[in-house]
Amino acid sequence: MKALLGIGGSEDSLRALEKAVTRAKEAGDDLTIAIVENPDASLSQSEIEARASEVLSKTDFEADLRTLAGHPGSQLLELAERGSYDRIVLGGGETSPLGKVQLGSIAEFVLLNARTTVTLIR
Repeated sequence: MKALLGIGGSEDSLRALEKAVTRAKEAGDDLTIAIVENPDASLSQSEIEARASEVLSKTDFEADLRTLAGHPGSQLLELAERGSYDRIVLGGGETSPLGKVQLGSIAEFVLLNARTTVTLIR
């Protein structure tokens, strides 16, 4: 399978990074890690790229790293379509006090507009 992981520096996306890399290695999947602009993130894109490289090195797995500029959701969807990815993987989703999943704006945009399968890692 050919998977595209979008990360933007949030704790959810960094958790998704570790889980997606582990799963891709176990399944023998091809993985591309797309680092998107996220003004709410505490890490810069270069710090996120360093973290991704560290996870890849630690797990002894190779993946393509891409840095995307512009609207994160739109850029992820465009890359997914151009690259014919089978799946888009994102981190996110918190449970509200009422038990409903609350999504961030990027995850919601991708889920609503993707033409391929989207996996949300919580």
